[in-house]
Amino acid sequence: MNDLDQQIKALIDGAPQDNRIPQAVAAIGPVLKMIAERLRHRQYYIVQTANQEWLTTVLSHRTQREQEKRVVYAYPTLADAMRATGIQDDPRLMALPMPIVPILFQMLSLATVDSLVFFETPGNTEVGTEVQRQELQALVQSHLQPLVQSPPPNWA
Repeated sequence: MNDLDQQIKALIDGAPQDNRIPQAVAAIGPVLKMIAERLRHRQYYIVQTANQEWLTTVLSHRTQREQEKRVVYAYPTLADAMRATGIQDDPRLMALPMPIVPILFQMLSLATVDSLVFFETPGNTEVGTEVQRQELQALVQSHLQPLVQSPPPNWA
């Protein structure tokens, strides 16, 4: 079992055991794995508050300033996270390592975040790989569709 499979298994094992949730997490595991395989690292550092809220950044479109999106940056090393955010000067913030699969899974529940930007090369926070929440949700939805039970036939 490779590292990504182990991360998916840990998500399934950690899900509330009500028969449906572990089944749903198992169903979306291939989507999470597919996206994680596009990325170079199996863990990234996410800057967060003491309440474990992820630090978000609002980006404006270069030519249409009224268009904005909220992103979370994921760094390949602690040094990159510290250098890019200046968290050493803010005791309310910390950068914690997180496995890639739980990062992607958690993004599904972050309604206020539009994208995750993964910086792949240590020392370079200029170029990143973007994963859009909307794209991730669409892929997850397509994998959950078979689990959705159709209503019973109306025999009346």
